[in-house]
Amino acid sequence: MSRRALGVGAGGLLLAGAARAAPAGARPWPYLIGADISWVPEDEAAGATYYEAGVQRDPLAIFRDAGFNAIKLRLFVHPENGYSRGKPGGPWCGLAQIIDFSRRIKAAGFHLSLTLHYSDTWADPQHQDKPAAWAGLSFAKLVEAVHRHTRESLGAMAKAGVAPDLVIIGNETTFGMLWPDGRVPLTIPTGNAVTDRTHMHLAGAGGFDRFAVLLKAGIAGARETVPGARIALHNHLGRHWPIVQDWMDNLLRRGVRFDATGFSCYQQAAEGDWARTFDAFERRYPDHGFFAIEYSSRKRYLNDLVHGHRNGWGGFIWEPTRHQEAIFTRNGVNAGEGPKPNLLSQGANGAEAPGGVPSAASPPPEDHGGRYDADPAFLELYRNMARDYGLSAGPRPAPIRK
Repeated sequence: MSRRALGVGAGGLLLAGAARAAPAGARPWPYLIGADISWVPEDEAAGATYYEAGVQRDPLAIFRDAGFNAIKLRLFVHPENGYSRGKPGGPWCGLAQIIDFSRRIKAAGFHLSLTLHYSDTWADPQHQDKPAAWAGLSFAKLVEAVHRHTRESLGAMAKAGVAPDLVIIGNETTFGMLWPDGRVPLTIPTGNAVTDRTHMHLAGAGGFDRFAVLLKAGIAGARETVPGARIALHNHLGRHWPIVQDWMDNLLRRGVRFDATGFSCYQQAAEGDWARTFDAFERRYPDHGFFAIEYSSRKRYLNDLVHGHRNGWGGFIWEPTRHQEAIFTRNGVNAGEGPKPNLLSQGANGAEAPGGVPSAASPPPEDHGGRYDADPAFLELYRNMARDYGLSAGPRPAPIRK
C-alpha cells in the first residue's frame, strides 16, 4: 500500500463513495485484537499477580494465548507533576517506564501502539490541561514544545529498539487539546450557524485553526522520528456520526494528514450508532482507517462490526485487568465495576460525556495488588474471535513464579 500522506487533495474533501479497488485506508496489518494495559506494571509493583487456571503467569502471556496480538500504552509528559505524583515506584506512564514495559511487550511479539497525552495527567473530554512546564508558553512556543516532545519521546523509544507501530497524537481530542489554545467547540451540525458553534463563546478558545497546527506539530515529530509507524487521532464519540464528520472535515480542510481515527465505543445513544458511524466513515473517508481505541462491554459485537470493514483496523479493550467489564476476577468477582449499560438512556458512562461537564472528584487511592484470575469464559471468547478472524494465538510460554 502506498505510504503517501492520506487525507484530501488541494481541491477539497474526497467525494463520498469514490470507487477504489483497494482503499488507501485499508487494514495495514492483520486485524488488531488489542488491549491498553498501562496499569499492569504499576499494579505489579503493588503486588499484583496474574493467574490462568490456577497457575501464575506473566499477564502478557495470558493475553497472547487468548488471541490478543496488540498492546497499547499511554505516555504523559511529566507524570511526576500530575498522574504519578505521590505514587511509589514512579513515575508511572513516564518515558523511562514506558520504554521498560515496551521491551517486555516487543519481546512477547506484540504489535505496539502508543497514545501521547500532551499533559502531565489524564487528557480527556473534560480536561486537556497543558503540562506545567508549558503553561506559560506563547502559542508559537507551545507548537515547538509539542514537536520537540514528540520527537524526543519517540526517538528515545526507537533508540531503545521499541519504536511503536502505531502512534496516537493526543487522547480523546474531540474538543481539541492543550486548552485553551487548542480548544474547539462542541459542534452538532444542524444547518443553523448559531447552534452549530454552541461553545465558541469559551474564553480564549483557539478553535480548529490552532488545534490543527498543534496536531500537525505532533504528527510531524512522529513522521520524522518513526517514519514506519502509522499515525492516528482519537475521537471519543464513536456513537455520534454528525460530530465525527464535522471534526474530520474541519481537520482535513486545514491540511491535517493522518492515517486513521480511533473511536471510543463504550455506549450508544441508540442501537446501531456504532455501525452507522463505521459505515459512513468508510464511505466518506476511504483513505483513512478506523479502529475502536477504547471499549469494555459488548466485546464480540463491537469487534465484529470493526472487522467487517476493510478499513477497520482493530479494537483495544481498555485496562481489561480491572476496569469496567474486566476479563479478570478478584476474590471471585469481576475485577472491574462490571458491565456498563449499552445505551445512554440506561445510565450514563463518564467515558461518553459530551464535554464541558465537570467530572466527579477522583476516588481515593486503592490497593491494586493481590491476585487476579483470568476469567475462562472471556479468554474463550477472545480465542474464538482470533480463530474466526483468521489469527492465531502465540505459543504458551512456561508459567512464571514471582
